[in-house]
Amino acid sequence: MPNFHSQLKALRRGITNALRSPRFYTSQIGFGKVFKAFRGLRGYHPDMFSYRHAFHAGNHADVIKHLTLIATLQHLQQKEGGITIVDTHAGAGLYRLDGDYSETGGEAQDGIFKLLSQLDETAAQKDAKPIPEALQAYLDMIGSFNPNGQAKFYPGSPFILHAMLRKDARDKLRLFELHPTDSKALASNVAQLDAGRSIMIAREDGFESLKKMLPPPPSATGSKRAMVLMDPSYEIKSDYGKVAANIQDCLKRFATGTYLVWYPIIPRPEAHDLPKRLRTLSNQAQKPWINLTLSIGRNTDGTTAGLAASGMFVVNAPFTLKDKLREAMEVVGPALARGTGHSWAVEHS
Repeated sequence: MPNFHSQLKALRRGITNALRSPRFYTSQIGFGKVFKAFRGLRGYHPDMFSYRHAFHAGNHADVIKHLTLIATLQHLQQKEGGITIVDTHAGAGLYRLDGDYSETGGEAQDGIFKLLSQLDETAAQKDAKPIPEALQAYLDMIGSFNPNGQAKFYPGSPFILHAMLRKDARDKLRLFELHPTDSKALASNVAQLDAGRSIMIAREDGFESLKKMLPPPPSATGSKRAMVLMDPSYEIKSDYGKVAANIQDCLKRFATGTYLVWYPIIPRPEAHDLPKRLRTLSNQAQKPWINLTLSIGRNTDGTTAGLAASGMFVVNAPFTLKDKLREAMEVVGPALARGTGHSWAVEHS
């Protein structure tokens, strides 16, 4: 990944101002300037992207999800062989952090906005420590989508993964999204990237379509490698069981793949049991695992409106991942903490 340190500083300043004046960053710069980093891509038209005004974009769950995703893929890419990457619930791909949703309590205020604001304050201290490697990689990625310093855009996992694809290794990205609006926006967005055969999009059930992706085809070096991100909305109670069943099936179809699962931590039996089931499946298959959890705590008034905790479970986790995530969470956890009841943990096999 290129170093966007200067852009990141500008992004922090923009977000700090945005927190003081929520409408500061609305319509300050055009799409052409915001996405100047993509101008080298043939056939790219910045003004043709479809942006979803998503209430949840950039929240604390996105922070740990994408931090873990980037750190995991960076480790896997240390080897030469190409990787087939599958996102089972891809979403729209790009999101706006301005507009009606975020200005009326969007969850980015307790996520990426708060994180960068806290980092800005910490950096001003004389004894400030360097930002941990995994966290810096995540911040560089978000900064690359906001090079002019205005906190307007947040990349979903499809665009994060696309930015990390290696042409020489011929990494492949396979995106599934069943929701009609998000699927249409995703297809439109990816079309502007002129990514060719490196990306495939399908309006299909990611749980079912994942089966035909495994085992993956051989890479240019002859090896078979795969990484799967599974993060359904869990609005349907059966999603919890489907996630566990799919992980079990994945380990049978392609035991050496790396599988990442995001899940909410809420007072529901299915949610409570899911990480336990994933741990059991990993142990039965004799695969290393990591379970990162973050609870940002209650609001200052004692309420817990909205999602306050979530986790990322990694099956076949890279051996260096636990230490990198722990170092990052030593910064992220306190930065996003609020009120009482906040905590974080990085458990592993």
